[in-house]
Amino acid sequence: MRKIITGPLLGCIVCMMGIFSNSCKKQDKFLDAKPNQALNVPATLADLQRLLQNEDVFNSQPDPGLGQIASDDFLVQDEVLPDLSSAERNSYLWSKEIFDASVTQSVDWNLPYQMVYYANVVLDALPGIKLTDNEKSSYQQVKATALFYRAWAFYGLVQTFAMPYDKDNAANQPGIPLRLTSDLNARPGRASIVDCYARILSDLKAAQPALPERASTPVKPSQIAVDALLARIYLAMGDYPDALTYANACLARFSTLTDYNTLNSPGTTNIDKGFLSEDIYHSCLIGYSVYNIRRDMYIDPVFYNSYDPNDLRKSKFFTILDKLPQYPRFVGSYDYMGQKYDGLAADEIYLIKAECLARAGDSTGAMEMLNTLLKYRWKTGTFTPYSASGADEALLLVLKERKKELLLRGLGWADLRRLNKEPRFAVTLRRTVAGVTYTLPPNDPRYAFPIPDIEIKLGGLTQNAR
Repeated sequence: MRKIITGPLLGCIVCMMGIFSNSCKKQDKFLDAKPNQALNVPATLADLQRLLQNEDVFNSQPDPGLGQIASDDFLVQDEVLPDLSSAERNSYLWSKEIFDASVTQSVDWNLPYQMVYYANVVLDALPGIKLTDNEKSSYQQVKATALFYRAWAFYGLVQTFAMPYDKDNAANQPGIPLRLTSDLNARPGRASIVDCYARILSDLKAAQPALPERASTPVKPSQIAVDALLARIYLAMGDYPDALTYANACLARFSTLTDYNTLNSPGTTNIDKGFLSEDIYHSCLIGYSVYNIRRDMYIDPVFYNSYDPNDLRKSKFFTILDKLPQYPRFVGSYDYMGQKYDGLAADEIYLIKAECLARAGDSTGAMEMLNTLLKYRWKTGTFTPYSASGADEALLLVLKERKKELLLRGLGWADLRRLNKEPRFAVTLRRTVAGVTYTLPPNDPRYAFPIPDIEIKLGGLTQNAR
């Protein structure tokens, strides 16, 4: 069972695999008190390794999900909205206020910072660990693993609680608090967006050399996962040359794609197989209840019908329920338990490379990457390779297929944020509920979610403009 922080980050010590005990304090007294002195302190490298092997914390639904709900990937029947939590309902309707006054915390904030806390406990403890001669290489790998997890959490937070990266303004816009110590009395303010991305990138690049090239299982980081994550981050920053560099580096060592002809239908995974062969790093979005509304969360039928009948994603990603009218429901998660996968997989990296090549004017290379991916998605012998008359047409084709391939993978919100910076791709999102139309214009301040009020109060943070 995954562990959720039950109080504000500044006022809790999370339960750590039995090594730490829960020691939540009353909010108004915590900053005047020291953490429980009876807590066991990790004393060996093995202790620290165990902390980093907690899949409940690092892989099973720890990633912010409000952006996914606010994206245009799915729709919800009107009559279901009142049954959702306030955070889900308000995110779906792009409300100015997301959290009701009675809600003092957010799992989108707490769970990533829980990851950060675990990572910082390891990083703070490492200098005091006495090593045997055989543990020196393991020491570096433990440090690298903690840096990877911290960077992963920071990136999810900055994509949720800060405005999109803009190279001209990033130095002057508030990002997130960069908690670089496990001392819960430390209260860092909000770093600038440019400093947030600089920290994320530097942590990843520092981690990469000490990680294994390939992990023994996708729930662990690797050098290949670092390349894939750097490609994703640079794409979100609009730095397409660097995104291409790391996409190339990733695909040079890992280019496996899963042939959808070999998969059971519906769905893209199966409990007997566990991880897909193209899975590089496995992680999932926070499991909001909206994803479990089988008959009332659905995919726009127009979008569903944009898939060719021979495109296996139409049957692997969706199922049609018996409710009338019949709405498609998404079942294509890369997580075999059906959680909303937002990890790193080879298909995303092919699409990053294809987009970057198109933006660089190489339409032939872009189509080669796109076609390499799509031939594994269509019924055997039915795929006709795409062609483009030029770079602009290639880019449009790639972005169209990116949306179809990466639906409900936690990437739609980041794509809206970055593409809205380009007038030719900027969109105003619209939803009509009970006869009322709600809109989200490009580059609106609501592309940064509000920080929970308790964190504003305890951390002395500035709130996002809404």
